[in-house]
Amino acid sequence: MTLTQAPQLQAGESLLFVYGTLKHGFRNAAINHGRRLPGDFVTCERWPLYIIGPWRLPWLVDRVGLGERVSGQLFAVDAPTLAEMDELELVHLPGWYRRSSLRVGGGSGAPAWSAQVYFGCAQRCQSDTVRTGPLGEYTLEHDAHCSDDGLEELAWAST
Repeated sequence: MTLTQAPQLQAGESLLFVYGTLKHGFRNAAINHGRRLPGDFVTCERWPLYIIGPWRLPWLVDRVGLGERVSGQLFAVDAPTLAEMDELELVHLPGWYRRSSLRVGGGSGAPAWSAQVYFGCAQRCQSDTVRTGPLGEYTLEHDAHCSDDGLEELAWAST
């Protein structure tokens, strides 16, 4: 099932497109308290999605027109949930993720909507090892090789 009309958002909710570890069934899904909207979604434009660094993190770079149309899930999220995810994604630190927006839809002919998304810093693709990509989808197999070991200590050391 794919959305055919604009999602009904509650007061204070935003749309968030997730393509990596915050997807339902993936390692950081417990932090995502948003309401998943039915269907699978894809970016309307091509974006480069890589797996990078020693932690093998999914890394969507804000370089429209490069890479693939990226598959993911769409959630309605409130401000406290976004704040918790911002903390996980280290948006307060330079060189990590930042939240911005892009257009997503349910496939060919389906309507498209603007949603927030976490973009990774493009420079990290030069300083960290790019393991694979660009990809059109971050899968459970990729997630099985992702590691958060040491990220918390890195975040504390960087503040």
